[in-house]
Amino acid sequence: MTQTRPSPWDPAAAPAEADRRLHAPAVARNRDAIRDTLRPLLPDSGLVLEIASGSGEHIVHFAQALPALTFRPSDPAREALASIAAWTAQAGATNVLPPLRIDAADPVWPATLPPGETPAAILCINMIHIAPWAAAEGLFRGAGALLPAGAQLILYGPFRRPSRPLEPGNAAFDESLRERDPAWGLRDLGEITALAVAAGFGAPEVIEMPANNLTVVFGKQAGR
Repeated sequence: MTQTRPSPWDPAAAPAEADRRLHAPAVARNRDAIRDTLRPLLPDSGLVLEIASGSGEHIVHFAQALPALTFRPSDPAREALASIAAWTAQAGATNVLPPLRIDAADPVWPATLPPGETPAAILCINMIHIAPWAAAEGLFRGAGALLPAGAQLILYGPFRRPSRPLEPGNAAFDESLRERDPAWGLRDLGEITALAVAAGFGAPEVIEMPANNLTVVFGKQAGR
């Protein structure tokens, strides 16, 4: 199969609008806690690839706080790509590269980065519970192919945990997600870990976050 490399999103190709920025209400509530958790986890320099950047509010916030890093956002939705570009321009974030159109579930997405770009870390916030299971499978498959040994795949969001009851708020959230789409829902951390191990990652570091969310860190193993 021939693998193609899509070009970075060109804001000029989108329909002219007064303001393309999308707003995700949860970002204002969680961005500082995630930023503070990422500080000691991310490398001092290098490229951070974000999968499913959504509105782009998170990555711009992190880029402003961590100027020594370069961030490459991505998303499969055209309106999200336009929003990311608009937020980046509005913030003047020079360490955020143009977003790429990447669908985590696409089996060829590891080939979509421009030549020479090897991420030092991959970040994915609040995706796997609002996407089909194939997106989680693709995330680990792609991250396993792209990341060098010792680099980290960092997830954030709500999860189910083995032998532990789901918190009432997360249980209600899970029910609402499944009503919207039966393919969605909070993922079991044990099943996620099995995907990670199969893709060459070690056991996760699990960090408790506000509002019953978790940051889950998977390190790429040598020789995998």
